Amino acid sequence: MTTIADPSDDAVKRLLPWLVAVAFFMQTLDTTILNTAVPAISQAMHVTPLDVKSVLASYTLSLAVFIPVSGWMADRFGTRRVFAAAIGLFTLGSVLCGLSTSLEMLVVCRVLQGMGGAMMMPVGRMTLARTFDKSDLVKAMSFVAVPSLVGPMIGPVAGGLIVVYFDWRGVFYVNVPVGLLGLYYISRYLPDYREVKTQRLDFAGLILFGGGISLLSYVLEVFGEHRLAPFEILALTVLAALLLAGYGVRASLTASPLLELGLFRIRTFRAAVSGGFFTRLGLGGIPFLFPLLYQVGLGMTPVQSGLLVLPQAVASIGLKTLVPTILARLGYRTVLVGNTILAGLMIMSFATVGLDTPLWRIVLQAFVLGFFTSMQYSAMNTLVYADVSGSQTSGASTIAATGQQLAISFGVAGAALIAAVFVPPQLHSHPAAMVHGVQQAFLALGGLTILSAVVFLELRAKDGADMSGHDAAHHKQEEH
Repeated sequence: MTTIADPSDDAVKRLLPWLVAVAFFMQTLDTTILNTAVPAISQAMHVTPLDVKSVLASYTLSLAVFIPVSGWMADRFGTRRVFAAAIGLFTLGSVLCGLSTSLEMLVVCRVLQGMGGAMMMPVGRMTLARTFDKSDLVKAMSFVAVPSLVGPMIGPVAGGLIVVYFDWRGVFYVNVPVGLLGLYYISRYLPDYREVKTQRLDFAGLILFGGGISLLSYVLEVFGEHRLAPFEILALTVLAALLLAGYGVRASLTASPLLELGLFRIRTFRAAVSGGFFTRLGLGGIPFLFPLLYQVGLGMTPVQSGLLVLPQAVASIGLKTLVPTILARLGYRTVLVGNTILAGLMIMSFATVGLDTPLWRIVLQAFVLGFFTSMQYSAMNTLVYADVSGSQTSGASTIAATGQQLAISFGVAGAALIAAVFVPPQLHSHPAAMVHGVQQAFLALGGLTILSAVVFLELRAKDGADMSGHDAAHHKQEEH
């Protein structure tokens, strides 16, 4: 591995977390700000709001397909060039989305956005993991995790304000100045890591994995809409499973697979990725349920609904400075097992929110949920790198980012499915029925989150100690 920039430079270490954080913020904000603009887009494009779901699904599919390629591209072409290309593609896609005059054009431009977004998260984390010592990585990762929590929370508010006071195209144009500024600072301060020798890209693996994930994501998007017959959905599901199973066989036989599944033999990596996947199935559906509860169930406006999730952002930001201290005192195993259970209980607590719930209690619950969610993401995202070597960071980042994206997508689909089971189509506009359906979804997602704590039980007390400083803190405590 070689690096063109000097990662030990103080300016690089000071600005790198900001660069990655801004990129993450631009991506996560985009994925949620668009939801509020769906009615306006459907009206402008002369289609139904349901048809606009293809605009949302195309971005998710693009992420799922291209994330696995990001690690190989970073090793082959360098982190600086690939990260700049990711920002550039995302920004260009945003401009073209704003200029779109048809739904088909908008879908194509969203795919271009997804290609850029797919490389942002894994390459950004990979650069951080190679720049900072493991003892400092927790602090850096905790900082850049803030946008992934804040973006989805302020997105609905921003989208509502833009649609009401400007035009739906503005939800895409907000990315442009941020992207251009990011490109300038990337060219000056982003370290450029690359491998001296890289294997050939596993095209067969890309087709198998990308095809399987795309089909599975598509099935989840259309499930419950009755656009496909049950037999067609079953056939697509079986085909997706066969493609993914085929990739699993190929990955075990080829020397340089698209996703290095051998990393799952590392206990800390396995716990972080698999536990993170199941945890995010529960947490990932929450941003989808809140608008249904607040707007349809409780009759609030989009702006009011968005404001009610801001306490989560406040709690998330406030906690970030405490994460290293908490991990150093308690260790990864204790934090992840206990915090997962507490996060699940907080999700379930929203099943008590109804038409007569006082506003102050909703705000308090959102604040506490934000606290536990922030701790969960910070711990899981950093544990991924606890025991991987420098040459394995690209593969680890790719797998972690792929699992995260899939879990969030599946979580939203699962939340929608559960709510639909309890709310028949003829009652979708009935507030009391929607409240009841969403409450059941909160109970199910909270229970799933609690069960995911079992995965973290395989961790040992000293796992991740080099990153959290748990051993040093425990030894110091014993001395006193």
